[in-house]
This record gives sequence, C-alpha cells and structure tokens, in this order.
Amino acid sequence: MPAASFPADFLWGVATAGHQNEGDNVHSDTWFLENVTPSVFQDRSGKATNGWELWESDLDLVAGMNLNAYRFSVEWARVEPTEGECSEGALAHYEAVVDGCHARGLAPIVTFNHFTSPHWFAARGAWLDPEAPELFARYCGRVMERFGDRIRLAVTFNEPDLPEMLTWADLPSFVADLERATLAAASAAAGVERYRAGNVMLPEDFAAMRAGMTAGHQAAKAAIKARRPELPVGLSLAVVDDVAAPGGEELRDRKRAEVYEHWLALAREDDFIGVQNYERIIYGPDGQVHPADGVAVNGMGTAVEPDSLRGAVVYVHSVAQVPVLVSEHGIGTEDDSIRAAFIEPSLDGLAQAIADGVPVIGYCHWTLMDNFEWIFGYGPKLGLHSVDRETFERTAKPSAGVYAELVRAARGL
Repeated sequence: MPAASFPADFLWGVATAGHQNEGDNVHSDTWFLENVTPSVFQDRSGKATNGWELWESDLDLVAGMNLNAYRFSVEWARVEPTEGECSEGALAHYEAVVDGCHARGLAPIVTFNHFTSPHWFAARGAWLDPEAPELFARYCGRVMERFGDRIRLAVTFNEPDLPEMLTWADLPSFVADLERATLAAASAAAGVERYRAGNVMLPEDFAAMRAGMTAGHQAAKAAIKARRPELPVGLSLAVVDDVAAPGGEELRDRKRAEVYEHWLALAREDDFIGVQNYERIIYGPDGQVHPADGVAVNGMGTAVEPDSLRGAVVYVHSVAQVPVLVSEHGIGTEDDSIRAAFIEPSLDGLAQAIADGVPVIGYCHWTLMDNFEWIFGYGPKLGLHSVDRETFERTAKPSAGVYAELVRAARGL
C-alpha cells in the first residue's frame, strides 16, 4: 500500500472497550446481568484482560505497531458509580490514559457509551427512562470538563443499531428466551419493575430504546459541543456489507431500512459516522445465501470477505453524506493466519473507496487483544494479541506484525 493511498492526516488505530478489557466493572449493568441466574452471558467478565492496571504497557503495544490513534471507552459506571456522585479516581485514571496517548503520539478517540451503563441507570429503565438523555449528557459534560480538551474524536454510542441487526442473524430462539429471563432475574434482584440494558434488549422495547438513545445522542453532542464546539462528534454503527444477488434486492433493502437508515439519517447532522464491519452477507430471493462448502468462514459462519469493508463504507457514506471513521473492523477466528492475510486486502478496498471519493478519516482494527466478547464470553478470538487468562501476559500474534508493517508503509515511516 503506497502512502499516497491514504490522506497524510489519516488516523491509524486499534480499538478496545472498557468493560471488555478493564475488569472488575462492578458498578455496571453488564456486570449485574452476568451475575444473575439465569444469565445469557456464557462467562463472567471478572478481571477481563486486567486492562485497568495494565493500561500503560497496553498503550506501549499500540504505539509499537506504528499507530497514531487509539480508540477506547470511558466507563460511565466507573465515573458515576452512584447516581449524581462522580469518582475522582476514575476521572483521574481516564485523564492519565488520554495523556498517555499523547505522550506516545496517539490521538485519543473516546467512546462515551460502549454498551455498558451504570447499574443505577439500568434500574431506572435505562433508555426507557424519560430523564435518560439528560443523565447521559450530564456525565458526558463531566468527562469533557476533565479532559475533553485533549481528545481527537468523540463517539457517543457504540452500535445502537445492534439489537435490530441481531434480529436478522438467525440466532437460536433460546437466546431470545434467555435474554428475557436474564432481564426478569435482574429486575427481581434489583427490586425494580424493569431492569434494562443497552446490549440485552427485548423486541417490544426496541422502538422506545431507539428513541431514548437518539435523544441521548443529541443531548450528549450538545453537552460535548458546549464545552468544545470544534470537537468532531459522531456515533458508530454495526454495518454488514449487505449484497443483493439477483432477486434479493427487496430483502437487502428491507434490512437496510430496519437496521441502519434511522441512524444514518441522524448522522447527517454529525461530524462523522463510525462504521464497524465484520462481514458480507448475500441475499437472494429466498433469503441469505450461505457460503459454499470449503469456503473459509469467520466466527459468525459467513465467508471471509475482505472487500466487505469497502462495500460497507461506500453504502454508509452514500446515505449519511458525512466523513467516515472505520471505528472497528476485524475478524473472529482462532486461525491467526486468516487474520494476517485478511488485513491487507481489506485496506486495499478501503483505499479504493477513498480513491472513489469517500472521505475516510481513519481505521481502527478490532481489537488490540483477545477479550471478553459479551454474551459469548472468552470464546471468540478477534485480537492482534493473545492474553494468558491467568497471568494476563500479552503475546503478539503474527497479524499484529502484519498490521504494523502495513501501517508503517502507508505512513511512509
């Protein structure tokens, strides 16, 4: 990849998330849901990758891959563990991470809500609560006042479209039943009528939760811009590269309307839109077209398709009409040789999208290391580094070296 393929100020990064890496996020809704019975979560997060303690050496890993950006989340549950009371220690910690990024030449890309919220917020009904947008904006304002002057990009929400997307994923019916049972158990354990969370959601709540998060995004953006008007603000969406085979156009377009279009219309008023792409799905007249026998597949069972990134980016920009940040892109596989071979053709496709006129401002690979993958626990492997579950030692996979070399070449280092 010649350096001319990407803008000189292009952000080359890697993405992580607080709950998935930090460990002991004990005041969060996700921690609470992991520990009720029954629970849809296959594992408890526990210490995760112990990133709360190992953040400095983790930043060294990021900088060591020739990167110039790092996307991470600030955990609302740590900043405001009790409603209305901020943790000075948590704010100081995240401020140190931001300053540590700058010390290593990394632009901090901060996600304000990466699925998890405080336990007290979930007990209020989360985004069903009419006061939720105001509460979220208050937290965002506090974060901005502490270190908002030093961050490069602000991402309000991570994948608010995921619940609708999962209705298209052909998950077994018992998953939905177990999600319902988990929320019922959490409501009983918390002593409230409706315990709700951003990444375990009931179909009858979809519309109201979407409305709450929409208002939350707008309120958060206003709070962020009030403190720093020039800071670019957006949200990040889960985006499959949906492709229509002959006769599949209606199905593809219906999925796009149900999953993405609300958020893409909202993003037209933002400074950028985050794209998080992991797969291409082909639709024919009778539904999803599954890979042929012998085709390499990812952890979701769909074909390994590097060009899916280009397709997703082009589609999103065609609708939202704002610059694109690839805030996540990767592949779930135990075979790192597949990951190592996947990165370069994916970036070639991204370069083609840029050449075709799509304004792409950065690329963040998901993820720095194998971590806690929500309801699937520690099974899926998406990291550029492996992690010893006992000692938390990080070990670079070959794919980390491949990505580092590609970025070195692209940056002309």
